[in-house]
Amino acid sequence: MELRQFEYFVAVAEESSFTKAAARVHVAQPGVSAQIRRLEREFGHELLDRSGRTVRLTDVGSAVLPYARAALAAVEGARLAVDDLADLTRGQVTIGTVAASSSLALPELLARFHERYPAVAMALTEGNSDQLSEAIRAGRIDAAVIGLAVEPPEDLDIQVIADELLVGAVAHDHSLAGRREVSVEEILDQTLICLPSGTGLRSSVEAAWAAVGAKPRIAFEASDPQVLAQLAARGLGLGILPQPFARAHAHQLRSITISSPHLRGQLALAWRAEGPINPAARAFIAYARESLGSLGSSAGPEIGSVGVASGS
Repeated sequence: MELRQFEYFVAVAEESSFTKAAARVHVAQPGVSAQIRRLEREFGHELLDRSGRTVRLTDVGSAVLPYARAALAAVEGARLAVDDLADLTRGQVTIGTVAASSSLALPELLARFHERYPAVAMALTEGNSDQLSEAIRAGRIDAAVIGLAVEPPEDLDIQVIADELLVGAVAHDHSLAGRREVSVEEILDQTLICLPSGTGLRSSVEAAWAAVGAKPRIAFEASDPQVLAQLAARGLGLGILPQPFARAHAHQLRSITISSPHLRGQLALAWRAEGPINPAARAFIAYARESLGSLGSSAGPEIGSVGVASGS
């Protein structure tokens, strides 16, 4: 048995597809199929059921999968142990973030980290919080800036770097423009403008409405908070935005407090709670925790004003 056979088998099991698994391990699909066939011959049993539209584990495959993962983790752990003993901080770190925020100063953070650890290669990717959290769990990225929903994500360690109120935002001629505060019950019939599902802000909105036994009437959604602000400013509905962001657009929007304990937005640095973490990722997480923590304490509302809204 070869380690790559276990790697290919785990990839197919997790992706439920030879095509997706081949793309993930950067090997042509016939090569992946051939290696898994060899592995099945060595076991004397089929590990994968290929008869359906998606690939599924057989009973034997389900029994083998945790051992295959353990073997891969053991090899990775051995590599990390060697790196640690040699005091090497090298390799690559992949960072995720909710939609770009200039106030979060991620480019500056990455540049400073690169100055300290020039041998570490870095990569940056964007996504919503659910996508980034899952990518951390799967080991595709090492850490991410995410927006927190009502409950912190499972199996991840986090450090909150911003915490702010979420408010309603309407055009100056909207029927609610004269109100300073409303309850959720008072706006159940309002058309809402909000971030998409999978974001922390959207989860907070859904929790606030669920607390009064209702579902939000979301007619417009966009990943860019600037678009949300523009839609609300044109009278298309009640936008839900972080308070600092809404106030920054006071020339277009009137801010309204919505009385609900659920309507808060948090921005956090997240990383995997368990499993091997390479030295480069450990160095980045430690550096980011210190840097973002100090930024959050001195400029938390400014950081979150776009960061939480733009992909949390």
